[in-house]
Amino acid sequence: MQRLFAGTPWDRAATCERCGRVEAECECPALLGEAARLAPGVQEARIKVEKRAKGKVVTVVGNLDPNGNDLAALGSALKAKCGTGGTVKDGVIELQGDHLGVVEGVLRGMGYGTRRK
Repeated sequence: MQRLFAGTPWDRAATCERCGRVEAECECPALLGEAARLAPGVQEARIKVEKRAKGKVVTVVGNLDPNGNDLAALGSALKAKCGTGGTVKDGVIELQGDHLGVVEGVLRGMGYGTRRK
């Protein structure tokens, strides 16, 4: 009996892109560009509410290592929980409105230490 995908990419074992060997036999060193993620428990997020020049209120989450975290994904999760807009700029997450309590609860639920500033 013949295999359905014989000779196609779906039939072959996964191979390393650098050396071409099967991944189980690959001895290539890990890429240096991969950032090591920091555990949430070893970090402390600083949360504060700022008032901008035109009177707008913004919740700011800072003091998180941009190389050790996926700030874009964390910002998206916080925006979804708060039901508001926001952005990630210069390693700081900004959310529109006063969401200090909600953000603090969500971050603590994820395992981050928090401190109100």
